[in-house]
Amino acid sequence: MDHFCYFDGNEKMISWVIQDDKAEFEQTRDHVKNYLDKISNEQSKYIALHVGIFWAIGKFIIKNGDVVKIMLDQKSMYEHLTGKKPDHDHFIESRINFIRQIIKQRNLQVQFEIIEPSQNIASKLLSS
Repeated sequence: MDHFCYFDGNEKMISWVIQDDKAEFEQTRDHVKNYLDKISNEQSKYIALHVGIFWAIGKFIIKNGDVVKIMLDQKSMYEHLTGKKPDHDHFIESRINFIRQIIKQRNLQVQFEIIEPSQNIASKLLSS
């Protein structure tokens, strides 16, 4: 099954939306105390992507071997996740490693797509 994964984050919260041809799942979470007001928006987005994929697997929305289209509204994230450009932020690098580990363990067929920030439907969840 094909899934679309949208995600966003800021210094206070993370959000994600998982879509497939049957349903749409929206989630938000407050940052844990260790991260609250201590990380950048970009770092928060990596947390949202990691937690969102892990959550969707745990809820049996995303299953082994599924196609997951990760919708990225930042070119830098696209470059980092596709391996075209390394990130020198240790926090982000560790999140990328966790994300890659989940992808490999679950044999997910991942595609990264760049979108405009206005197309990121997870962003609206941060403002509500």
